[in-house]
Parts: sequence; C-alpha cells; structure tokens
Amino acid sequence: MTRYVGAIDQGTTSSRFIVFDHDGEIVALDQREHAQIYPRPGWVEHDAREIWRNTRAVIAGALAKAGLTPADLACVGLTNQRETTLLWDRRTGEPLHDAIVWMDTRTDALVARFSAQGGKDRLREKTGLPLSTYFSSLKLVWLLETIPGAREKAEAGDVLFGTMDSWIAWNLTGRHFTDATNASRTQLMNLATLQWDEDLLALFDIPRACLPEICSSSEIYGACRAPLAGVALSGALGDQHAALIGQACFSPGDAKNTYGTGCFLLMNIGESPRLSTKGLLTTLAYKLGEEKPVYALEGSVAIAGALVQWLRDNLGFIETNADIEALAASVPDNGDVYFVPAFSGLYAPYWRESARGLIAGLTRFSTKAHIARAALEAVAFQTLDVVAAMADDSGVALDELRVDGGMAVNALLMQFQADILAAPTVRPRCIETTALGAAYAAGLATGFWNDTQEIAAHWRAEKRWSPTMSRDERARRIAKWTKAVTRSLDWTD
Repeated sequence: MTRYVGAIDQGTTSSRFIVFDHDGEIVALDQREHAQIYPRPGWVEHDAREIWRNTRAVIAGALAKAGLTPADLACVGLTNQRETTLLWDRRTGEPLHDAIVWMDTRTDALVARFSAQGGKDRLREKTGLPLSTYFSSLKLVWLLETIPGAREKAEAGDVLFGTMDSWIAWNLTGRHFTDATNASRTQLMNLATLQWDEDLLALFDIPRACLPEICSSSEIYGACRAPLAGVALSGALGDQHAALIGQACFSPGDAKNTYGTGCFLLMNIGESPRLSTKGLLTTLAYKLGEEKPVYALEGSVAIAGALVQWLRDNLGFIETNADIEALAASVPDNGDVYFVPAFSGLYAPYWRESARGLIAGLTRFSTKAHIARAALEAVAFQTLDVVAAMADDSGVALDELRVDGGMAVNALLMQFQADILAAPTVRPRCIETTALGAAYAAGLATGFWNDTQEIAAHWRAEKRWSPTMSRDERARRIAKWTKAVTRSLDWTD
C-alpha cells in the first residue's frame, strides 16, 4: 500500500499542497500566495488562472521536497475557500471574469432586491442561510446580469459555474462537480435533499445547465491529470467543513474554530438540520460516501487573519504576519483601543452589510502596538459573539474550544481567547486541520483509513490555554467591545 495521501488546500490568500502519512503527520508542504484584487471599495477578486498555476506549482514543490512522485500517493483530497464564484468557458477553459471572492460586497443592492419580499431570512428554511453578499447565489446573479452573453451561454451549457473546488477539480479531472458542503454555501441547494432546488433556481433565474453535479464529500470522483497523473481524487470539502473533520468533531456538540482569513466556528449538530434563531448559519457539516449527512451550526466572521494582512500591506505596521505577536506584546494591554474590522460589513451573529470598520478609543497615548493588540483582540471578541449565539441556539455551553488555522500559533491571541471566553482553548498537534480533513475524506473513500474512529484516534492536543482574567475585567472589556460594535453599524446608507 502506498504510504501517503495528498491534499490541495486552495485558500483565500494562498494555495498549498500537503502530503500526510498514515498517522496524519505532515511529510511535506508547499505554499504560494496569489494576488488580492480590489477593483473598487468593497470589491475583492482573484485571478482563477493564477490560482490554477499556483496549485500546479505547489503540488510539484511539495512532492519534490519529499522526494516523491504521484505514484507514491494513495489518493488526493481537495479543500477550498467557499462561496468564491467563477464562470468559465467549457470549451476553452478560460474564465469569463475574475473570481468574485466570498467577502466581496458588490451584491448589496441585490440583497435589498431579493429581501424586499419576505425579508433576509426568507430562504433559511430551505438553505439555512440568510440573504447576504456572502453566498454564491447573488454573485452568480451579478455575473449573469453583468457579463455580455453570459446568461445565454450558461443556458446552453457553454459556460460553467463553480466555486473554487469545482474549478480545481475540473482542471484536474475534466469532471464538472462540487461536493455537498460547498453546494450548501451557494444558497441554491436544498439542505434536506442535498440537490439543486428548482424554486431557488427560478427565484434567482439561474440556468441549471451551468451548475455542477453535487457529490458526497468522500468518494472516488475520477483519476487526476498532470501534475497528479493517475492519482484518484476522492475527497472534497469546503475549508471549514474539512477542518471539522480534521479536528475529529464527529459527535454532536463537538466544536472547532478556524482562524484563517476569516474566522469560522462550527458545531456538529448531528443528522438533522436545526435552524438558528441567533444569527448563525445552518450548514452541511459533511457527507461521507453513502452515510447519512451530518449538519452543523456555523458562526462566520469575515475578517480575522485578513486584518493582520491589512496592517502589513496597507499600513506597513509589520513586515511579516508573524511580527504581529511581538508588536502586540510590546504593550501590556490595548490602551483602551478597540478595533471593529467590519471591512465587508459584520457577519454572524449581526449580518449587517452597512457596518464598516473602525478603531475606537484613540488618544495621544495610543501607538501602533496598541492598534496591533486591539486587532488581535478583535478576532477573539468576534469569536466570543459567535460562541454566545451558539450556546443560546444549541443549549450547549462550550467546555473548551478546539482551535486551528494560521493564527492558532499566536500564543498571545490564544490566551486572550481563553480569557474572554472564560473557557480553555486547545490547539492540536497538527494545526493544518483543513488540509488534513480533506486528506481524511479522500483516504476514507479509498480504504487508506478504515473509519472515523481510526481518524479520531490520531487527534492529539499540543497546547492548552486556560483563562486567567478576572470576571470584572472580562465584563469591562466585553462592554467596551459591544460599544465599539454599536458605533460601526449603519455606516453606509
């Protein structure tokens, strides 16, 4: 038996390829960032051709680092930034437009149009999602209404719609499909049937001919072409769903938080979808082969690691993302500065597209170190808002929070997260849980791993932070954060 499984992790800011062994340990990793394109305020795009070039490059790079060839891989899994929307020509393979990224807000007028009858929650019963600029449905409407000839070509099946999993998989295998977790984020799939919903397609005027086939998260989709020639592509999930598997959250009540470009907290709620009354999303957690689908409650935060990148690229506070911890730790506290990073509005649990970012509490005493510390704390405060909503929705108090993603290496942030939650944060030995989850899904489909119990046995805690902040201090800081959030609301008309 071949000893390794590969995973493509196509994220918001970079693409990576990671090779894992049977114990879930990393054998090799390669990564490349891609350009963030901002044509107008609130608009965010990616060049899908650059992403595919980078994907090929990181596959070759990781294999070379480990001295491996595709023949050494039992299979490969795929995970991706969700909701990011693309149309491409079936014949030429060329995109019709840059991909519209999940955090893009150009569809705010469409949100108002479709909310006019029935409100923003009119589709929650079928999809688990509110009408928002976040999801793929309105991005696809915008592309079909804006690109000359796009609708006619889509109706004829000459152009294809997909999130980035579909784009990568189509280039790898020639098959046009998506998995049910990514489909659940388009706002076009019925959560109960796991199929495209005719009423939703009619509402948004989406031609079925352009849509991918919906598959499970773990099955053999086909054999890859170069640079993975002959390897079975057998796992596919949206990034947050993959991280849920990578964190071995297989029982109802298990929860994880991924600190990436955004921040995404998911709780396994079992085999029945439950609609949120507290501003959370109901989403498909995963569907492994022929097994019953498993659902999750999700709290989505738009800006987390992206805030560090903004301090680096837009303000020049730091040279690398890793520098943020030392800068923030150079002051003993935030100096009463609070940062609400509502660059794309506020997501869960507020869902306020009209909110915008602000830094509150500045005085002559304030320095860039205080702003850096406030930026890290903003990530923890946003997570607190989601955890509180999730506790109200589920009736389950959080005993501990399993954490992963790039920011989980930041000890200052992890300690503050524990303090503000009044609950431990626990980092696993492998923080690349998104790619690991995709690898697990692929390996389950091919027999590389036998079942979820075997996968759960691989999970190990590497570091635990316990709360140390006093109750009064915690209450004071939460009150200030809430005041700052209130100031950010309704900034745009």
